[in-house]
Amino acid sequence: MSSEKSISLSHGIVRQDRKLSDGRTISYYDSKSIVREAVDSRPVENRPGLGELRLDALTNEWVVMAAHRQTRAFLPPKELCPLCPTKPGLQSEIPESSYEVAVFENLSPSLAIAASNWKLPELDGLNTPVVDAAGFCEVLCYTDDHEANFGTLSLEQIRIVMEAWRDRTREISKLPHIAHIFPFENRGVEVGVTLHHPHGQIYAYSYLPPRVEKMLKVAGDHFAKNSRPLISDIIAREIKDEVRIVAQNSDWIAYVPFASRYPFEIHIAPKVFTADLAELSDAQADSFGTVAKEALQRLDGVFGIEMAYMASWHQAPVNVGRDVLGLHMQITSIRRAPGKLKYLAGSESAMQAFIMDMKPEQSAAQLRDVKI
Repeated sequence: MSSEKSISLSHGIVRQDRKLSDGRTISYYDSKSIVREAVDSRPVENRPGLGELRLDALTNEWVVMAAHRQTRAFLPPKELCPLCPTKPGLQSEIPESSYEVAVFENLSPSLAIAASNWKLPELDGLNTPVVDAAGFCEVLCYTDDHEANFGTLSLEQIRIVMEAWRDRTREISKLPHIAHIFPFENRGVEVGVTLHHPHGQIYAYSYLPPRVEKMLKVAGDHFAKNSRPLISDIIAREIKDEVRIVAQNSDWIAYVPFASRYPFEIHIAPKVFTADLAELSDAQADSFGTVAKEALQRLDGVFGIEMAYMASWHQAPVNVGRDVLGLHMQITSIRRAPGKLKYLAGSESAMQAFIMDMKPEQSAAQLRDVKI
């Protein structure tokens, strides 16, 4: 994706790009002056080929077939963690002996760069052709501390992660065939984590995922009717109602949504409409950490245990809807009580019709009651 180089970003953060032994790019984000020149000495292995995009003709939704991912790492012991720094006895994905934040191309990507003449087919039911699963996938390591998690990071460390999110959104949007960029994190085996090291991923799709298409349509209709972005009106309602707010500062608000789907669900959004991570101002990027950290600490404090969660950045697509679909993070946890999970059963899984056993106002009150 890039040659070996160094780029100065905001907040005094510098990105240094290096190459891994198989040609993948790894980028280090540092707030301190340090030269990254460790060499990946692992033997070169053949990289997997592209998966397939197939159309589900019942719903007109694209499905990625990525059979090569069956062999990816699965819950290795700490001493063999591929996201820890390289050390004697461990040659990991990260050649340096320490790092602040590191991002690299996924070794087993669901989506990968396709041929230059690749094109997403027109929808034609059962006649829609199968094509390569074009796109791009990266892993973003929040810290070299294996025992940390996002909520325990310092505010300075969260700022570096935020800068990496902003930079990756800018850089990946320049790649061919990219329609939407989705940074996310899964934490906990209950939601399918395969590596315990604190990290997230970035999926860049060559099509608009179904959730994005639906949100874009709703946001577009709202804007056409009201001349205001939907997310701005949602935030205004939360500020007016107050009862679902979990944390806030001058730039950001964290709240339990009015129609939450999960026992504990928190949305974190900038108070001023922003299309995507790349468009955040430096001031917004600086102040994100205090609200995000408090929200996650409250989540972990509800039952006094680390809560399994999925954290998903929703943002405007690369080329459309940038004036109507606004940036926000959605954090969802399936834990409803100690030892009890909310399983997505028949209504949720088959019909996508969610049923909640607890009102969002109750959930918000429990989160606010946590002592931090």
